[in-house]
Amino acid sequence: MGKKEKLQKRLMTKPKDFMFTELEQLMNQLGYKIAKSGKTGGSKIRFENDDGDYIRLHKPHQSNTLKAYQVSDVISALVDRGLL
Repeated sequence: MGKKEKLQKRLMTKPKDFMFTELEQLMNQLGYKIAKSGKTGGSKIRFENDDGDYIRLHKPHQSNTLKAYQVSDVISALVDRGLL
């Protein structure tokens, strides 16, 4: 099992300690990159692929750990796109 599959499997278990860095790694492996949001982008993050499809979420503050609702939102978005 490769890194991509391990990260997907870990994400699907909805862990309470899923890190933003892990999500960024997984999204990169799925063809999504963080889109530039300008000077005032703040904590809003947009993962975008070459087709213009995107997934938005707030980057966690203080801690690098995603909240449960963020993990669920990412899972739903990836399932809807047929990537999980």
